[in-house]
Amino acid sequence: MTVCAGCTCVVTGGSRGIGLAIARALADAGAAVAIGDIDAEAAAAAAAELGRGAVGLELDVADPDTWERFAEEVEARLGPVDLLVSNAGVMAIGRFSEEPAERALRQVAINLDGVILGIKRMLPGMLSRGRGHVVNVASAAGKTAYPGGATYCASKHGVVGLSEALRDELRGTGVGITVVLPGVVATELTSGLRTPRGVRAVSPEDVADATVAAIERDRFSVYVPRTIGAATKAMLAMPRPLADRVRALAGAGSFLVDVDVDGRAGYEGRIGSS
Repeated sequence: MTVCAGCTCVVTGGSRGIGLAIARALADAGAAVAIGDIDAEAAAAAAAELGRGAVGLELDVADPDTWERFAEEVEARLGPVDLLVSNAGVMAIGRFSEEPAERALRQVAINLDGVILGIKRMLPGMLSRGRGHVVNVASAAGKTAYPGGATYCASKHGVVGLSEALRDELRGTGVGITVVLPGVVATELTSGLRTPRGVRAVSPEDVADATVAAIERDRFSVYVPRTIGAATKAMLAMPRPLADRVRALAGAGSFLVDVDVDGRAGYEGRIGSS
């Protein structure tokens, strides 16, 4: 799919971080952008910042009724949706044995159920028109896993599995699908984390640029940065004992456990997990 002037694009969780960067890149490409965010005021402010007729509306991705209201208003104001970017997500970290059930369920509801609900609402229209594109922002953690982030990793593995299955289902329909697999991104979500050795943190704009390029080229999967893709594939090909040693040397086994609690308190409080 070519991102073009007149295309209607929805970006969930688009009021900050990766979502806002993607929304800005799409608007710069001439698309009509609708930002959905659980924080209605932040969504409206982000849309005002983008200009170009962008709209910002309240959207709780875990609520199918809110999805319906959101979609109806977007379609009324901007027209049929050509591109859905499911970006909304949260990462509440801590040992699984100490994680309250409500926090785990809410994380899955946002990170995985929200992706499913959005696609179910938007995909039928794309299929009927024979064109469109779905982008699921997952994580490199959707291909591997880290202690301290069991529920987060599970939810992102779910997004990757969903995307893989839909890739086959959508073949020949005119609707494309892309799964984005960022590593460590310099956003509020990674505040207080100590980046593993050998891993380069990237900016939200890096992810946005890679996402738009993947849409334009109809690429299924894209790691950001590319080097983390090569490293992840290499680790998955290694015998488990060797992979464990490499992870230990890089500090990958502790970066979601040994965190700066004070530095992360603001984010954890905002998502309601402190």
